[in-house]
Amino acid sequence: MRVCLMIEGQEDVTWDQWLALAAACEEHGFEALFRSDHYLSVEGRAERGTLDAWATLAGLAAVTSRIRLGTLVSPATFRHPSVLAKSALTVDHISGGRVELGLGAGWNEAEHRAFGFPFASTRTRFDVMEEQAEIVVRSFDEGSFSFVGEHYKIENLDALPKAVQRPRPPLVMGGMARPRSLAIAARWADEYNTVFVPPDEAGERREQWAAAWAEAGRDPAKLVFSVMTAVLIGADEAELRKRAERLAERRGVDADELLDGLRSNGICGTVDEVVERIHDYERAGVQRIMLQHFLHDDTDAVALIGREVIPRVR
Repeated sequence: MRVCLMIEGQEDVTWDQWLALAAACEEHGFEALFRSDHYLSVEGRAERGTLDAWATLAGLAAVTSRIRLGTLVSPATFRHPSVLAKSALTVDHISGGRVELGLGAGWNEAEHRAFGFPFASTRTRFDVMEEQAEIVVRSFDEGSFSFVGEHYKIENLDALPKAVQRPRPPLVMGGMARPRSLAIAARWADEYNTVFVPPDEAGERREQWAAAWAEAGRDPAKLVFSVMTAVLIGADEAELRKRAERLAERRGVDADELLDGLRSNGICGTVDEVVERIHDYERAGVQRIMLQHFLHDDTDAVALIGREVIPRVR
């Protein structure tokens, strides 16, 4: 199992904290560090700030040497596809070929209204995402192309330089396994990522994805299927409880209810419990796990996963 760290950057993660998280991932064996791409707190905390996702990744690319870096995911509503492709390409060059691009339709209406981004109907946002996926992929590919869609027009573009990675930086798409998102991802994505599901449901979604991939004329044996889900870990029950209380206070919820929810739908427990849960996902066909770490100032938890979990699930 390939293990990545995923950070909700819009919940007041500072640059110094990003540096510490990236260093911990590099030191402790994580394959990649992903971050969300939001401009407002999704927990409704107006006092929390966020640094731009792609500017953050560019900075981290310059100070890391091993881990892969990516968004999970960049809303198609935030950027023109040519700008998005160029941002990813720039990080690819700075990092020496370690970038991944996560692309989604955008869902948080409040941040769109606040920052002046258009927020159309769900159908229109998916139409925009589909056009963006094609433009981004074709921008990465060799040679020139043109594109005429309902939302974008590209004329004889050969976007240079091309990426360091070959054949191109991976495009990650996904979500809740709805038919439209499955079809778009099956046509353009290199990886399908589903979110917040227990292992048995992850297995069901993998089967849906494999069927969509095959229907699009692609070999299901070559698919990459991943899950993003929350993680909370302790070296023992006392440490787990301490972290649960910290997270519960940050969210304004009950610690016992938080633990129950994470045990049901996430990855939560002592080291042995976390290892077994990850193996459950692996048995369900998950190839890569994105561990959503909410206590972003707690690099000790990152180190614990790296020392005690990753060697046992590789």
